[in-house]
Amino acid sequence: MRWRGVAYRGHDPNWAWQPTSGEGAKQNGGRFNPVGIPALYLALTVEGAIREASHGFARRFPPLTLCSYDCDVDDLVDLRTEAGRKAAGFALAGLACPWALDRTENRIPESWTIAISLMADGVAGILVPSFVTGATAALANLVLWRWGDALPHRVALHDPEDRLKKRIPGS
Repeated sequence: MRWRGVAYRGHDPNWAWQPTSGEGAKQNGGRFNPVGIPALYLALTVEGAIREASHGFARRFPPLTLCSYDCDVDDLVDLRTEAGRKAAGFALAGLACPWALDRTENRIPESWTIAISLMADGVAGILVPSFVTGATAALANLVLWRWGDALPHRVALHDPEDRLKKRIPGS
């Protein structure tokens, strides 16, 4: 499926000058990407971006650089609904697995297995419910394994004044 719209992310200000790199996720892994695989995690709402960046504690959070992205991305699988998950052959429990605990206990998270399977099938990313503490059904995320400046996986940071480029170390 193709998804076009505006997505959001709250970045650590120290690393906000690389807002589309996916390097943080590559280095640390995430719910839908094992260590070594870059991923770009975006929220579909501003509230979702703040909740994700604050791990569900939306009233107390560290400093953030909140960014918006214009997206036009194809080759997605929509796992936000039960019907979408059923069509793709995945259960909500697998997506919502305790991935960080699994990693700590040297288990491969089921969400990684799902992501690796989808990547092997040529999928560029997924639309998924938010699993952050306190998330409502209205909060969802776009997780990308393939993205760039051009179609069919276009993600463009909205920064008309190049404010983030001015933060590049050494410039």
